[in-house]
Amino acid sequence: MGFNMNIVECIDVKKAYRQDTLEVRALNGITLSIQKGAFVALAGPSGSGKTTMLNIIGGLDTADSGRVIVDGNALEDMTQSELANLRLRNVGFVFQAYNLIPVLSALENVEFVMLLQGIPPDERRERAMAILDDVGLEDMYNRRPAELSGGQQQRVAVARAIVSSPSIVLADEPTANLDSKTGKGLLEMMKQMNERRKATFVFSTHDKMVMDYARRLILIRDGLVADDQVREGGFRFAIFD
Repeated sequence: MGFNMNIVECIDVKKAYRQDTLEVRALNGITLSIQKGAFVALAGPSGSGKTTMLNIIGGLDTADSGRVIVDGNALEDMTQSELANLRLRNVGFVFQAYNLIPVLSALENVEFVMLLQGIPPDERRERAMAILDDVGLEDMYNRRPAELSGGQQQRVAVARAIVSSPSIVLADEPTANLDSKTGKGLLEMMKQMNERRKATFVFSTHDKMVMDYARRLILIRDGLVADDQVREGGFRFAIFD
């Protein structure tokens, strides 16, 4: 069996939701693959299905039909406990709302995933400090989220997502609550993490700046892949209106 360079493989993935008596089809048969080390954006207007696709890849939601394989694991064959373990050990999440724990310091927030993983305290602290240094927060270890700006909170969220070296980092609209300068700084940082740590990043976005940074842009419309373009230097245009 050959070495599989794909971290994600989705085959004919479908998903529908019920709103009262109405069925809303979020995904209508998406097939795509994402290589290890990618820096890719799933782009499209609101309601296109991009966030649903991201949540299914991360095991936060389940497909109605089709195959979803993440880091060699077929998600539809896994129990809820196995999916929870996959999310804990293989997947890092960056959410639009940061989702930091208010009573914990920046350092403790970054340590939290490693605590759940059973990593010893000294190693947790050392790794958390190193990653916060990497994201430019070396003087803010002890600040709680309320004492940080939005951009700083999102940097803590990125540090938390990648500190345990997950196979893939999923970022849902990570720049949505940031001004353009702060958002650009965050994207530059994630790009460096991608290049230095070989971390795979998959974004769900309708922010043209995120699309500009992506080396691959997958356009989703009406629950289907409408376009898929690769440009190693990143995009300096937007292919969706």
